[in-house]
Amino acid sequence: MAGSQDPNDNPVAINVVPMVDVIFCLCVFFMCSFKFKQIEGKFDTWLPKDKGTGGPGPQKEIEEVRIALFWKDAEGKTERRMGRRLYQEDNELESAIKEAHESWVRRNKPDTPVIIDADARCPWKDVISVVNLVKRNGIDKLEFAFGASAPAQK
Repeated sequence: MAGSQDPNDNPVAINVVPMVDVIFCLCVFFMCSFKFKQIEGKFDTWLPKDKGTGGPGPQKEIEEVRIALFWKDAEGKTERRMGRRLYQEDNELESAIKEAHESWVRRNKPDTPVIIDADARCPWKDVISVVNLVKRNGIDKLEFAFGASAPAQK
């Protein structure tokens, strides 16, 4: 009979209350420390909504004027390119920027940005000189591309 105090009914007296307490504590511990695998996550992003292709579909025409700056170790100077053409002098680059921007204005797209894509090793003075060339032409829409990081030094 359950709960009987007669020693003949239960020859070995085992108190199960502490064991139930320990099992309960273990259950609570494992339930609290259990992590569920997330099947799908949500990322907070602050990307421009008016750019990008928006998924698969017909490719859109690239609407930008991109100036790439590369650091040349052999010469110890910055190489400036717009498209595939190399520009050594400031006045050549400035006229090319102006001509490209006026081309977009003629296409009725005056908000086409000038994007400066500089190598991480380029000195800031070279980047700022290109910014000054862009601003000298009265172009307000200027953006910077996030280029690759500098290679590790050996």
